[in-house]
Amino acid sequence: MGDTQLQPNYPKGIGFEQVWAALMETRERQEENARQQEKNARQQEETDRQIKDINKRFGEYSNRLGEIAEYMVAPNLREKFRELGLVFPKATRNADISDYDNNIFMEIDVLLENGDKAMLVEVKTKLISDHVNAHIERLEKMRKYADLHSEKRTFLGAIAGVVIPDDIKKLALGHGLFVIEPSGETFRITPPSGKPKEW
Repeated sequence: MGDTQLQPNYPKGIGFEQVWAALMETRERQEENARQQEKNARQQEETDRQIKDINKRFGEYSNRLGEIAEYMVAPNLREKFRELGLVFPKATRNADISDYDNNIFMEIDVLLENGDKAMLVEVKTKLISDHVNAHIERLEKMRKYADLHSEKRTFLGAIAGVVIPDDIKKLALGHGLFVIEPSGETFRITPPSGKPKEW
């Protein structure tokens, strides 16, 4: 009698074996779900790692492209500007100005110079409007630096890009900058319409 009272009261028509089988199936599903979640987590971790790696590589690739563009552009710039009537005997890559007294700091990809003028050239892989605006700020900073050091030369600006969308080219030219872009195996310089802006 006591043994009968210890038996669970299963719904009619369902025995112990069927309930046990259902419990085992549920446990297997839970374990499978746990395995699947762990697998998904590992896959997500791997995906995140790959994305991070791609971003790092792309950043390095983009920087290298910029460096390549500088190396390709710099040696022939003076010759190309000479064709436009601008003669610069001196060319410096990666010119750096650090004026701690006046808090003026800047880097110039290529600086072309003569006695009266200097041309600040910014080189980018793909040109965007922020690059144009930043270069204008750089030229304004250069003017301020020159004034503080009683330098009377005027400054011109040029911006070079491997990829230059039409609207960005128009923007740069509209601000009085020269635009340097690839053309066949070399590059061409488009002067701004009218007189180039001088700082």
